[in-house]
Amino acid sequence: MTASQVIFYILSAFILGTAVLSVTTAKIFRSAIWLLFSLIGVAGLYFWLEVEFIAAVQIVVYVGGIVVLIIFSIFLTQQSGKEMLKASMLRNIASILSVLFGFALTYNLIYNNNFQAKDKPFDWTVNKIGTQMLETGENGYALPFEVVSILLLAAMVGCIVIAIKSKPEEKNG
Repeated sequence: MTASQVIFYILSAFILGTAVLSVTTAKIFRSAIWLLFSLIGVAGLYFWLEVEFIAAVQIVVYVGGIVVLIIFSIFLTQQSGKEMLKASMLRNIASILSVLFGFALTYNLIYNNNFQAKDKPFDWTVNKIGTQMLETGENGYALPFEVVSILLLAAMVGCIVIAIKSKPEEKNG
């Protein structure tokens, strides 16, 4: 086993461990913090793949934007210290079956399709990524980029709407 494989397995275990903790912890604020660590692990995986620009975008957009927005919305709704509701046994069983189905599907894809490593170098420069982000043609990502920005705007507006508290009506008399 090479050092590169060891690094990959450590990063993968970190990402999976923090993701499981994110969805299984009882406190909502801790769940957001575990999500933050999981997304940082994904950025580490991008750094390991030598795609530094995508790793930086992962940190800026997801860690710096999405998770901070989630944490602010938790604080604004005053739910940070409360425990979340316990999941029912049926939901736990469905979750376990979904995970097992995902592992079976992954096994099927990897071993039945005989994926092979390529000798071709991975060449994704910032120039190539930027060009594809701005293209509107078949290989461009301008439309998904705009859809994500609208999604972020909708999340921020929803956060503000949840945070606004109506004042109780005063009784005259």
